[in-house]
Formats: sequence, structure tokens, C-alpha cells
Amino acid sequence: MVEVKALPDIFPRKPDSHKGDYGRVLVLAGSCGMTGAACLCSSAALRAGAGLVTLGIPESLQGIVASKLTCVMTHPLPETHLKTLSELGRQDILDFSQQFDVVAIGPGLSQYLETKRLVLWLLQSLDCPIVLDADGINALADSPGVLHQVKKQIILTPHPGEMARLMGVSSTQEIQSKRLETCRIFLRGMDRATLVLKGHQTLVVNEERFYVNKTGNPGMATAGAGDVLAGMIAAFIGQKYAPFEAAQLGVYIHGLAGDIAVRETGEMSLIATDILDALPKAFLVYRKTMGL
Repeated sequence: MVEVKALPDIFPRKPDSHKGDYGRVLVLAGSCGMTGAACLCSSAALRAGAGLVTLGIPESLQGIVASKLTCVMTHPLPETHLKTLSELGRQDILDFSQQFDVVAIGPGLSQYLETKRLVLWLLQSLDCPIVLDADGINALADSPGVLHQVKKQIILTPHPGEMARLMGVSSTQEIQSKRLETCRIFLRGMDRATLVLKGHQTLVVNEERFYVNKTGNPGMATAGAGDVLAGMIAAFIGQKYAPFEAAQLGVYIHGLAGDIAVRETGEMSLIATDILDALPKAFLVYRKTMGL
């Protein structure tokens, strides 16, 4: 396994391009009490350059998210009695997903059993790249073998606690003490998977390469920061970056945005929307640093 240190370029935009050239992203996220995660992920995908973003949301929550999201489209989906995504939406999601270049699954979905079954079915059925985050990852804890059934590339973005559940270990300390080795073990035999193990010096790993991220700060240990990252990575996949480079670019600029935002807020007061709001400046700084 080779360490990668060089960062990818940001693709220039042609004068005659249109929104369809920059990726169509479908986000499946949200449940009662967790609409914020869905909105953060969707908004981040747009801020990271996606041409079109649609949020698939439990139908009774559509009005809430539509009032928050001006530039993101919404698509109401069948829901359970707890206002989480229902298995009744299987075919709707599968048919609808054919319009998109990538699907992000997980932020705020809940761990309700029926919703977890839906996630596992989607992982085996979707015919496009997937970014799997948060409760999408938690759905895999009892069925990690489903990852071998995905049809396209998949990027998983666990924090150490989610990684511990995926690995079947009892504490995050075991994960944190051997982060790269844990990633290597998890990825054996999964050539379609890229793993983003979040935390201090976030790792991006596939079967052949790894990258250690150097941006970011402790203030980013706040609710919603991971939702922003998932949306960003999905946006880069939609813009035709390879999964490893999409994840690498995502974690670097996400951390850079956090470093820019923290100068104004301080670490204690930094929240996820501060990271989101700092993304435009982070992209400008990145382009200047890369000489673009």
C-alpha cells in the first residue's frame, strides 16, 4: 500500500458548460428530529460544485426541508410511522436514482429496523456510485457482507465509533490505536470500496493507496460536520473524480473550511454551518495554493 501526498487539481469549468455537466446528486437522508443532517449534506453538495442536488426525504418532512433549502430540490418518499424512510419506497428510489450520477445515503436516517433494511437493499440494488455515511453505515453493522454485493464504487465515511461497530469491536480505543491497520483489514477483498476514517488526521484508504489529511481542528468535533463532508464527497463523485481523489479532495477542503471558520468563531463555538459557510473561501484558497 502506497502513501499518497499530492492533492488533486480542481477541474476547470468550460465557458459553454451547463449544470448537467457537474453532476446530479441524490441525497437520501433525514427523519423526524434529524432534518438538519439532511439539509447540511444537501447544501454541502451544492457548495462543493454539484450541478443539481435532490433530497429524498420522508414525505411528512418535505415541507420542513423545502422551507430551509432554496437551491436543493426535494423528493417525498414513503415513510414509517416514526417518520423515517420506509421499505415501501424501494422501487420509487430505484427508479428515481437512474437520473443521478451518485447517491449519498445516511445522514439523519435513524436506526429504525425497517429503514436499516431499506439501506441494505439499496446497497445491493443501486446501479450508481454510493457515498455511505452515519446511519447508512450503522445499518451495515450486523451485515457487513452486503458490501461485497454493491454494483459500483462505494465510499464509506465512518467516525471511530461507527468503525468500531463495523469491525465488531467493543471500543473506539482499539480503532484509534491502529487506524491504518484497521482500514487495511476492513478493505481486504473489497476493490470497489474506499474508506474515509474520520478524526484527527482523517485517513482515506483503498486497497492500493492511503492518504493522511493534515487540515482541520478540534472545533470540528461538532454535530453535522460529517454530514457536510458526505455531501462534498458526493459532489466530487458527480463531477467525475475517481472515488479516492473525491474523498481526498473532500477531507482536505472540508478541513480547510474548518480552519478558515475557526479564525472567526474559535474552537468552542464552531458549528457545522460555519464550515458550510466557509466552503467558498476554502475553494478559493485551495485554487490559489495549487496555482490554479
